Amino acid sequence: MPAPELPPTQPSLPEAASHFGAHVLASAARASGVRAATGGPPHEPSLPAPAALSAPVPTPPAAPAAGVPAPAAGLERILRGPSGLGTAGLRLILREEPATPAATPADMAEGRPVPGLYYHPVPEPDPARVEEVSRRIKSWALEEISLYPEDWEEEFDGFSVGRYMVGCHPDAPTVDHLMLATRLMVAENAVDDCYCEDHGGSPVGLGERLLLAHTALDPLHTTAEYQPQWAKSLHADAPRRAYRSAMEYFVRAASPSQADRLRHDMARLHMGYLAEAAWAQLDHVPEVWEYLAMRQFNNFRPCPTITDTVGGYELPADLHARAAMQKVIALAGNATTIVNDLYSYTKELDAPGQHLNLPVVIAEREGLSDRDAYLKSVEVHNDLMHDFETEASALAAACPVPDVRRFLRGVAAWVDGNHHWHRSNTYRYSLPDFW
Repeated sequence: MPAPELPPTQPSLPEAASHFGAHVLASAARASGVRAATGGPPHEPSLPAPAALSAPVPTPPAAPAAGVPAPAAGLERILRGPSGLGTAGLRLILREEPATPAATPADMAEGRPVPGLYYHPVPEPDPARVEEVSRRIKSWALEEISLYPEDWEEEFDGFSVGRYMVGCHPDAPTVDHLMLATRLMVAENAVDDCYCEDHGGSPVGLGERLLLAHTALDPLHTTAEYQPQWAKSLHADAPRRAYRSAMEYFVRAASPSQADRLRHDMARLHMGYLAEAAWAQLDHVPEVWEYLAMRQFNNFRPCPTITDTVGGYELPADLHARAAMQKVIALAGNATTIVNDLYSYTKELDAPGQHLNLPVVIAEREGLSDRDAYLKSVEVHNDLMHDFETEASALAAACPVPDVRRFLRGVAAWVDGNHHWHRSNTYRYSLPDFW
């Protein structure tokens, strides 16, 4: 059997960007009609569009980023993000708002931001979309997959997942696109709660449970004798039912590359769960750097990585896989997960047992008071945010391809929307009395 040919050497990021960008811009310039000239998505999910909620988000003029040539007439809209309610987080980065905006009375009513935290305020998510997503996700949870018993209903409603996902994906063209992210978010939380934490979770035997659940995302290919047993197992518990259904919807809308990308990031998530479970079984508090390494896997990364699918387009696989893009996505996931550590701090202190979060680990490993460890965790978050914005800006300048910049805006929107939800979800979160 002849030896396979070696793949060609991968070009540098600027070279790849120039080749792909030239193709995209030339294609758009040749296209006629408003839709073609504004850069229709390379991959259009075949989703039904509900009547009153399917209009694309409008996009007003915006100046190109520094170092990017001014686009020709008809191409402007390719290089700018959506606007309107909920879209303030989609500006090109770096962004120059104050690190800690002054809290208004409305902010205080919706939950106080962590003092000193670097973040970008965003408008309240579109209430019509929030209402519709909330209605649909509850119907899916109850009627399609029997996700939870009646006594969990208040907790499900208090999570406000519809408001969460509408705020994180303001460029989603339809509610159907938003539902792709919403089902996955609910499914991921079901796995976390039922396998790892609040609702019967345990570190004991977690590896087996996660492996079997992962086959709902990454299907088992086995013999005809055993395939029916595996298929039946996907309905065995709520987390597997949720994973199976959410992934089926996602695969129908996503390209094969986008679906495989999500599977890979979900495997990363599960590996992070296992590291944390191992520490729990050993009653071990890791070093701070070790905890942060775990958090790069056990974090929100699967959520912003699907921003293009939810946005109705596709960032090509070779551009998504670039080291610079992967670094940006990792930093976004790391920063947003430390936001969760900060806002859920008091909630976790009130729960039985010891919950690892960054303030707890810093206090234990660096000998700081609870207050000083929490304040240092705020600094860690701010450093991650600044690094995220710096790296994203550098990538946008080095790779001035419309879909790259659109994807970066989508990730930035997710970062901003994630903070907004944590800050304003007073049902779940409250701040410690450290100021």
